[in-house]
Amino acid sequence: MEATKEMRAVYAETLVRLGADNKNIVVLEADLMKATGTGSFAKAYPERAINVGVAEANMVGVAAGLSTEGKVPFAATFACFASRRAYDQFFISGNYAHLNVKLVGTDPGVCAAFNGGTHMPFEDLALMRAIPQLTIIEPSDPVSLAALIEEAAQHHGCVYIRLQRKAAPVLYGNGEVFQFGKAKLLRGADLAAPHAVIVALGALMVGESLKAADLLEADGIRVAVIDALSLKPLDEKLILSWAAKSGRLVTCENHQKRGALGSAVAEALAESGTACRFARIGIDDEFGEVGTQDWLAERFKLTAPHIAAAVKSL
Repeated sequence: MEATKEMRAVYAETLVRLGADNKNIVVLEADLMKATGTGSFAKAYPERAINVGVAEANMVGVAAGLSTEGKVPFAATFACFASRRAYDQFFISGNYAHLNVKLVGTDPGVCAAFNGGTHMPFEDLALMRAIPQLTIIEPSDPVSLAALIEEAAQHHGCVYIRLQRKAAPVLYGNGEVFQFGKAKLLRGADLAAPHAVIVALGALMVGESLKAADLLEADGIRVAVIDALSLKPLDEKLILSWAAKSGRLVTCENHQKRGALGSAVAEALAESGTACRFARIGIDDEFGEVGTQDWLAERFKLTAPHIAAAVKSL
């Protein structure tokens, strides 16, 4: 098994593989085919690859039109454009019309790095979570990405896929089964009563959460780590069961603290009446900046030491 693999390469390879059997799969890009890695799909199926140019809202409109004709469109662009720029088209033409558009937002949160604050989506999940009946996923590794792209292709309905383009460590074996609305317990299965539970979303934050678990274990603090994978629907059953076991929970997301994972888990805890001390790791009401991903992750307190400190604070 590879230690790491580029996520955009897995996205493209999966679509090429699925496209061989499903002739209705179509790929749309807004002049970012090279950045997304879907040039391989265009080479394999040139009649099913469409570059609309720098016109993201139009891309979503075209995808919706293709959906009405039975196609399964995967439309990708930077997450800042997929959410803020094309929101109305995705909301009305895709979701309100009950069509089948798969919208892929790449370079989420601090992954936008040198593209800076204008291209750094800290709010895309909050926007998408407000759309009725929309499925929202953020794969954490190459294996979960391939499986959930296949699930998206088979699922009839709109899906927002938050995709880190860069390489990510392989966390799961090839036989692992994934489905919308189901999280995975990555660490702590042997703990009857962990000191705390960490719930993380996306490759960056799952990786940092596992590092935080190592730091905490060195101090005698044993935690469970849950890979959320699906923001909507959220696996409330798994999360609440571990919250009840530990009584302490920290959410971790490469996004504003408000409106996405932290908010969804807080709502589940409050509505279920689960007694649990709670903290959130995420962007604290700020805009993005220019920098390396590692520097930005530390700048916005998304790294393992900050996660460990949040657990200790509980």
